[in-house]
Amino acid sequence: MLKNALRRQLWLGTAAALALGISSCDTPGAGPAPTDELQVVATSTILADLTAQVGGDAIQLTSLLNPGDDPHVYEPVPQDTVAIEEANLIFYNGYNLEPGLIRLIAGAGAEERAVAVGEVVDPLDFEYQGQIEPDPHVWGDVANAIAMTNAIRDALIELSPENESLFTENARQLTEQLATLDSWVAEQIATIPADQRQLVTTHDAFQYYANAYGLTVAGTLIGISTEEQPSAQTVSQLVQAIRAVGVPTIFAETTINPALIQTVAEEAGINLADDELYSDSIGAPNSNGDSYINMIAANTCAIATALDGTCTPFEQGDP
Repeated sequence: MLKNALRRQLWLGTAAALALGISSCDTPGAGPAPTDELQVVATSTILADLTAQVGGDAIQLTSLLNPGDDPHVYEPVPQDTVAIEEANLIFYNGYNLEPGLIRLIAGAGAEERAVAVGEVVDPLDFEYQGQIEPDPHVWGDVANAIAMTNAIRDALIELSPENESLFTENARQLTEQLATLDSWVAEQIATIPADQRQLVTTHDAFQYYANAYGLTVAGTLIGISTEEQPSAQTVSQLVQAIRAVGVPTIFAETTINPALIQTVAEEAGINLADDELYSDSIGAPNSNGDSYINMIAANTCAIATALDGTCTPFEQGDP
């Protein structure tokens, strides 16, 4: 059975639908009209990349976000509503990564066609305003991306059993590459001197990565969601934390304005890494982070070299 986790957002669906002007003469929740093509929607660029590799030519894929878009603050546009209403299957991350799109899915009555791919992973937690919430950045641990790939495969097979062999083989090839990547990341991070394995980034998107590969998140400028605005006190506290742990370099991220983290680096008297990290989105086409595998590899080399380790380039096998 296709799983979804829209429980927390369902009550917001009506408001989202009204705000976006959703209206239809069809029966609510009836789903798309019959079509020969499998219409699949993915909310994030990371999910879109994994889905494209598993689905191949058997699906017509729409990614609602473009490379560089921030899912935390993304505001749906009218064509997103159309894509969701016409989709046979919708993949979203879940754990409230993309709140605007989760509300849109609920408001469109599409919850029965939606799969929270990230929620196949048991989450790490974070505390926000006194509440414990699941961290949505599950893909930071490549082992979790393998679980997500298998969840995508299973949902596509349920949707289109006649393509089971294609989806299964595509997923097998992808998960083999991901397993190789997982081992490679651990090897590169291990080259960092033990006392330098401290990660400071703009927002708290690297808990899974750090937990999987032996790093400590020494601090972040803002929390899980990029909607937060750091106060002068927060900046000061982060500067003090950086000085206390003696980390040599901190990192900006591609989806967030680097100005504030640059200020932190200047006040702490340390380096801001030349290479920004990919956090919530893959990179633009032809960039060094233009796929999930490439973004993890690019991040790993950026982190390892900036923290006084070394990095041997990741070599992908045949897709």
